[in-house]
Amino acid sequence: MMKDMRAVIFGCSGPVLLSQEAKFFRKVNPVGFILFARNIENPQQLKKLTADLRACIDREDAPILIDQEGGRVQRMRAPEWTELPPANTYGILYDEGKKDQAFSGLKHHTEVLAKILSDVGINVDCWPCLDVATPQVSPVLGDRLFSQNPDTVTTLSLHAVDQMLEKGLMPVVKHLPGYGRATVDPHKSLPVVEASLAELEQDFAPFRAIQKPVWGMTAHVLYKALDDKNPATVSKKVMDFIRKDIGFKGFLITDDISMGALGPDIQTSAKDCLNAGCDVVLHCNGKLDEMENLAKIIPSLSEEALKRYQLAKDLL
Repeated sequence: MMKDMRAVIFGCSGPVLLSQEAKFFRKVNPVGFILFARNIENPQQLKKLTADLRACIDREDAPILIDQEGGRVQRMRAPEWTELPPANTYGILYDEGKKDQAFSGLKHHTEVLAKILSDVGINVDCWPCLDVATPQVSPVLGDRLFSQNPDTVTTLSLHAVDQMLEKGLMPVVKHLPGYGRATVDPHKSLPVVEASLAELEQDFAPFRAIQKPVWGMTAHVLYKALDDKNPATVSKKVMDFIRKDIGFKGFLITDDISMGALGPDIQTSAKDCLNAGCDVVLHCNGKLDEMENLAKIIPSLSEEALKRYQLAKDLL
């Protein structure tokens, strides 16, 4: 069954899995699913939804993803769940020399994440952000990033990743090869980064430090120094750079391909992502007609992608 997984992760439309969605997912057998606020009401409902999603593809260990970072990006909110601060809370402590407080705070953060997610059947969290902040970074990223200091980002990111794995939660490090210079919101339009390769080295540093084959997420950003025509997600040049130069060994998923940065033709975007070297396409909005169209052109996971998927799984 694992060999026949389709190279895609889908969302669903609401808090209950619809019969037509279940039938579609059973037929397609995606790698897994991603959940958003529209899918979440309370712990009992959420636990049933994750169980139903796994049952419809008959894979008890299927990845179910969420963006539960802290701060503004938390799909599971109070009063039902414990809310957590944004990542820069720990970066500020660390940069002020309060390193013990930064580490203990981050340890508590990952403990809460692991508990609230595992209790409802979620096993993959799209966090931490390894992007190095810049003064001009888009507010959509802002306090989601640990620091403007690459060493701080690297140290805290490695700590968060290790803590999550220890607690049985798969991290998705994002956004390769670095979102910290994006000045526009990629949900709406394509960020373009003019920095030289030498300047970008500090952006790559945290990703270089990740030696474990965890999951990673690509950036919908055009880096002129790497490829002056194509955004990273659809660029073979950038994907080769991520694998060979940065040395990322993990399972690589796209950021949401229905974001504005890649344009309206999601079928073409999906093909381009996979051809460039991404392992899996991420489609988030839960619109069944879009998912059906995508399913027509998405192949099964490649042998290499399947090996990386298994390597990541073996970390837990």
